[in-house]
Amino acid sequence: MNWVAAAKFGANMASRIGVGRTAAVVLTFALVLLRIWDPPPLEELRNRSFDFFQVVKPREIQSWPVAIVDIDEESLKTLGQWPWPRTTIADIVNRLVNLGALVIGFDIVFSEPDRYSPGTILNNIAPDLDAQTRNRIVSLPSNDQVLANAFRGGRVVVGESGVHQFKADQRPPPQQVSLATIGGDPSPNVISFPAVLGNIPILDNAATGRGLFTIRSERDGIVRRIPMVMRVGSVVIPSLSLEMLRILTGSGPIIIKSDQAGILSLGVRGLELPTDRNGLVWVHFGPHDARRYVSAQDVLAGRVPKESIDHKLVLIGTSAIGLLDRQTTPLDPAMPGVEIHAQILENALTGAWIVYPNYAIGVELFVTVVVSTAIVFLVPVLGAVTVGALGAVIAASLVGLSWYLFIRFGLLFDSSFPLLSTFTIFLVLLFTNYLREEAQRQQIRTAFRQYISPALVEQLVRAPEKLTLGGVEREMTIMFSDVRGFTTISETYRHDPQGLTTFMNRLLTPLTNAIIDHKGTIDKYIGDAIMAFWNAPLDDANHTVNACEAALEMNKRLEKLNSEQFQEAAASGRAVVPIRIGIGVNTGRCVVGNMGSDLRFDYSVLGDTVNLASRIEGQTKIYGASIIAGSNTIKSAGDRFATLELDIIRVKGKNMPETMYGIFGAADIAEMEKFRRLNDLNKRMLEYYRCRDWAKALDTIELCRPFEKQFDLTTFLDLYVSRLLAYRTNPPPEDWDGVFIAHEK
Repeated sequence: MNWVAAAKFGANMASRIGVGRTAAVVLTFALVLLRIWDPPPLEELRNRSFDFFQVVKPREIQSWPVAIVDIDEESLKTLGQWPWPRTTIADIVNRLVNLGALVIGFDIVFSEPDRYSPGTILNNIAPDLDAQTRNRIVSLPSNDQVLANAFRGGRVVVGESGVHQFKADQRPPPQQVSLATIGGDPSPNVISFPAVLGNIPILDNAATGRGLFTIRSERDGIVRRIPMVMRVGSVVIPSLSLEMLRILTGSGPIIIKSDQAGILSLGVRGLELPTDRNGLVWVHFGPHDARRYVSAQDVLAGRVPKESIDHKLVLIGTSAIGLLDRQTTPLDPAMPGVEIHAQILENALTGAWIVYPNYAIGVELFVTVVVSTAIVFLVPVLGAVTVGALGAVIAASLVGLSWYLFIRFGLLFDSSFPLLSTFTIFLVLLFTNYLREEAQRQQIRTAFRQYISPALVEQLVRAPEKLTLGGVEREMTIMFSDVRGFTTISETYRHDPQGLTTFMNRLLTPLTNAIIDHKGTIDKYIGDAIMAFWNAPLDDANHTVNACEAALEMNKRLEKLNSEQFQEAAASGRAVVPIRIGIGVNTGRCVVGNMGSDLRFDYSVLGDTVNLASRIEGQTKIYGASIIAGSNTIKSAGDRFATLELDIIRVKGKNMPETMYGIFGAADIAEMEKFRRLNDLNKRMLEYYRCRDWAKALDTIELCRPFEKQFDLTTFLDLYVSRLLAYRTNPPPEDWDGVFIAHEK
């Protein structure tokens, strides 16, 4: 029962505050959980926004406390391929010590003995050498010993690398640096490796310190954070740069501060390095600068001035492409890895850190909840536009605050998540409002779609106030179509009334679609007839052309339907009557609007143009043309169609005569040589006819006979033959004006 009560309470609250607000509140809670989970796409969005800050305003470099001895391409050309003999490395170390280097760090690991040592070379190239000479050579110090002696002459930190594959003969290194922890054990939060690739013992023991130079890129391959301490087994090892700082300051233990969220900072004497919860520092990158670098060959040749090294931390590494130590950073797609360590040291020595503190997620979630809650309750009250403008101000404020914290205090505040969350909630509110309004529109559609055209329904949805009686006058094109011989067709279904209904649906569907596809509006169905109009309720500047094209398309679809019926009849062995339709089209001024009574009305059209269109359609069975249009339609449609003048008639119920034209095809038919010839002959025949030259008119009709089958003119030509023969016997009165009076509708 408690669950039932809770469900009822939830339903009541949802109805009270609205579905949109309820959905937005639930979404806010879900987004908070999403940020706590922090999936990779969300983390990448945050990181890219932080990258943008560094790209826009990189760290300003005012001094160069770190020098990089670069094993560059020119040094490899001069001194030979890598690895060089350890005696060469020893010479570099000795020269750096003499030049005043404070601490020397190797972004290189010497994991195997030097193959260039005298004893090693002797065994490889002269195994049969006499014992005395052999003993003299073997007694010489090895290259590794020479390098170890050079290490003892200064303060040198050798580099080590964390590896992800543990070998059976590997053992975790001993704890080499003492740690002092404040706030709890940091080990669970520290990045760990199963093993470490270290230096050979003779060099390891001679060095002042040891540090891991492992660089950890983000999921997208960009280096933003570097681990300052790492764990191998239970042993915590400092990074190369942190160990160099420890030795520089003469510190004993490394101080690690932690809280419940993880590591806060790492400290050596006089320096504190703010980190994230895993002990990684965010590198505040400055632009690549050649003044950090000195070439290894120049050091050996004595061409490096003392001020380039004196009282500086020195890193030995490589920028040579072939040695594969290139990393992608927010500022550089291919920065030498050794320079990243140099930039960390510069951050520490100049205090130019950027920090993403552990409490940042709490601040971001608080801002997200506050702004989202404000949007949830303001959108329904103030409206989407006002809240959208307010949201733009809030968004600009959040981005501005994030930017200010970055440039003023070096703090990273993620404005992307609050912006993304609040924008998502805003869209949800808009969407739910849209759904509510769409439901109201659907009620109107459901109520009226059976009575009026779809276009009008949509217009009423946008402006319900149009549901009133009345109309407007405008120029329109009207169409009437009717099935020829429908009585004969329906007779074939006298024992199957349901079949007749199916037949009518099958007939009217393609004809209706042809009208709708050409922007027409179906006014009504009158048995087997269709009434349609153009240029209402929506404006259509090409209404005459669209109406004529619809008429031609109706004939094409009718031909397809006839073909299908003949195939079906042949398969079933039953008789079938081919379907033909007559179409009348007329253009003129009409009154269009809601016609009817206060209780029921329909969107329809009235006027003399409508009546004439109906009369013109009735003439199709007299003149044999499937499509007949009035003179206004033809004048407006121009030369877009193949037309022939049929007659000037005075239809029943009208006093003004009307010129009628048959439409036989589109412009491609009009351009045919045969049709142009036929059009000229037809004009000549009508001219003879109206001039009462019955003989020449009859002769001209005979010249038209070769075209009658192609353009279906038999009925038309036979009509004029019978009329001419009758006039030749019984001529019309002298005041005859060539107008034929139609007594049939």
